[in-house]
Amino acid sequence: MPAWTAAATVLPTTPRPEAREWLTVLGSRKVLAVAHTVTYAKRLLDVLDVLEGDFRVQVVFTVPPHVFGAGVKAFLARRGCATVPWDQAVRTDYDLALTAGPGGIEQVRAPLITMPHGAGYLKRITGTADDGVAGMRRRDLFPGGRAPAAVVLPHRDELDELRRHCPPAVPFAHVVGDPVHDRIVASRARRGAYRAALGLRAGQKLLVAVSTWGPRSSFARFEALLPRLMSELPARGFRTAVLLHPNAWAAHGPWQINAWLARCRQAGISLVPPEADWRSVLVAADWVLGDHGSVTLYSLLTQAAVLLATPTPDDEVNPASPAAALALAVPTLTASHPLLEQLKYAAAERRDEERAAITARITSEPGRFNSRMRRLMYRVMRLGEPAHLPATVPLPKPPPLDTAARGTGEVPA
Repeated sequence: MPAWTAAATVLPTTPRPEAREWLTVLGSRKVLAVAHTVTYAKRLLDVLDVLEGDFRVQVVFTVPPHVFGAGVKAFLARRGCATVPWDQAVRTDYDLALTAGPGGIEQVRAPLITMPHGAGYLKRITGTADDGVAGMRRRDLFPGGRAPAAVVLPHRDELDELRRHCPPAVPFAHVVGDPVHDRIVASRARRGAYRAALGLRAGQKLLVAVSTWGPRSSFARFEALLPRLMSELPARGFRTAVLLHPNAWAAHGPWQINAWLARCRQAGISLVPPEADWRSVLVAADWVLGDHGSVTLYSLLTQAAVLLATPTPDDEVNPASPAAALALAVPTLTASHPLLEQLKYAAAERRDEERAAITARITSEPGRFNSRMRRLMYRVMRLGEPAHLPATVPLPKPPPLDTAARGTGEVPA
């Protein structure tokens, strides 16, 4: 018997005849979404939207062991996703498996589609036995020596990158685009609605401080940055929100993140929780103060002026990626000038043509991710596509900043 809970469904996955009586819709293609982290789960949910409305397909999620795996099961439960335990998932045959990361994938019994979980392949790994571009190494694309059914690329230029880093993967490569790019672009006209939902007043400015994870991230230096955010911006004219990578939440824990930022939140700085859809917050922003992560790169698609809070670490960024180009195109915050003065400078010196050239490197298929990805998935499943175009739906409204500031804990009294 399946285990039913109020928040999530755990489906029977074995082909035993007695398991069939628990299902209402039978004969479906079975798709396994392998969600190692909250970041991966968000990307997979974007992709799986293209299956909406097709009763011929049943999607289930599984969560393999991962160092940043904290919170994934709870995130999927809140979304109402059907899940199967990892040890059960690897004993079951599926018609298709999707993953945005390599860990344990060699155990999955299904044709496998791999994809990046951020804005392309930005991260360079050095100083290990597996040096290279993360996501393009042989170990990433041929887990356990097993060939994938398809390798998803956002941009045609990445075919040349793939030839350099993992030539055997080229025959499996498909250039399909970037789902986050397309959702942000489709949502830009709703900027006013997002700002109203966040609770911004007319004329009020929103600064979003963004951080990826790891010791070279801007969050690793927040102890010096946050006092400036609290003291140098006029309270009546500005709202500030902090947007941290889910891996930072998973590694340190919600209690610790909230404790570190308690004083800032008392001062009115909002903390966007890891489960929130950060993309609508970016669309609403007037400034993004970021680092070398994907979120800062995606912010170039919005109206926000962009600054870097920290210098970009050359040894962590793929030099062929748009993140490396971003480091040369936007100003970097300095300690020697007032923060407000630097924000005004970034807005006044914004170079839209240069920004457009960088964002054009995120995807060579703008607006076409859903149609191309759906075609690929249905071919792998050996199933005919639905007779309609898949829609690119605008992003949902974000929660009010006062609500988002509570994160996964309470604002201290």
